[in-house]
Amino acid sequence: MNSTFKYRLYPKRSQATALNKQLDACRWVYNHFLEMRKKSWEDEQQGLGRYDQTGTLPELKKEHEFLNDAYSQCLQNVAVRVDLSFRAFFRRVKAGDKPGYPRFRGKFRYDSFTYPQYGGFKVRKNGIHLGKIGTVKARLHRPIEGDPKTCTVRRTPTGKWFVTIVCNVEHTPAEQPDESAIGIDMGLENFATLSSSETIANPRFFRKEQAALTKAQRKLSAQKKRTKAREKARRVVARVHERIANKRHDFIHQQSRKLVNRFNTVVVEDLSVNDMKKDNFRCINKSIGDAAWRMFLSAIDYKAECAGGRMVTVNPAYTSQTCSGCGTRQKLKLSDRQYHCQCCGLSLSRDHNAALNILALGVQGLAAA
Repeated sequence: MNSTFKYRLYPKRSQATALNKQLDACRWVYNHFLEMRKKSWEDEQQGLGRYDQTGTLPELKKEHEFLNDAYSQCLQNVAVRVDLSFRAFFRRVKAGDKPGYPRFRGKFRYDSFTYPQYGGFKVRKNGIHLGKIGTVKARLHRPIEGDPKTCTVRRTPTGKWFVTIVCNVEHTPAEQPDESAIGIDMGLENFATLSSSETIANPRFFRKEQAALTKAQRKLSAQKKRTKAREKARRVVARVHERIANKRHDFIHQQSRKLVNRFNTVVVEDLSVNDMKKDNFRCINKSIGDAAWRMFLSAIDYKAECAGGRMVTVNPAYTSQTCSGCGTRQKLKLSDRQYHCQCCGLSLSRDHNAALNILALGVQGLAAA
């Protein structure tokens, strides 16, 4: 199975310049390939494929010498990215979703390039050797495992460089946890409530940093465009966003790891976050985005798979309104935080009741499978 290893790069000034040149070359090729496809369809009603565009690279290098500063396979990978963008576009059109035609990429809208096979990049003792760049110092905080396959170099909005290496690893599942199954109800008052009545507090990272972000954005809007002062203010805004994202990722990975280590089966709601952000939830859209439920569920999913466990999703409909004791259903307002059953007299937290129902649905589904 595939496993990823992410490290921070510490390039010298000359290496940083070379990285930026290669990134700009890849961005130029991306925009050029996108224009080729657009023009080919408008003029001749004919689509272009990935291999059609890759074959034009030798001529492009002769016409535009700056493309020779980039590693050839990185430029070839750009054609793969354009092809994937159009495949996703046509898939959304076919499904009736909002199409979202692929867009041209500005300076800050294209932030990574990929070495598609080992050889273009190599792992050294104190760094990563990148084709056309050289050996860049890296903080190898954990050793590479398995066979390296691809390497993606990314520049963050704050100017930091990171490298992500995908390796083919022969994974051996860990020992099974003592506890078998747990149901989880996601919420905003508490980030998550377990069927064991335990709760995970909602950290609200964005809300806590909102004042600092507002202050930074006001300073940014006051600066004139294309000035050093505006670029400096833009980096301050980017650092606030980066700080929020880092805290959120750390929280999600820690909590998902704790759950996977304790339980063999984790039963969760099959949430449609985009639907929840529609008009009827407009008042809490920001809080829903801040909670990052989908990221949390994705982390549980792949961690459980690696640990030899499993994550089970169930339909969340009526889990909050159904009594976990007798199955009676009653309507509740969003403000009702306690569940009181009029039939069996059960009284407990609304979220705890929902978590028990989610667990029961998951166990029922596993038994029927």
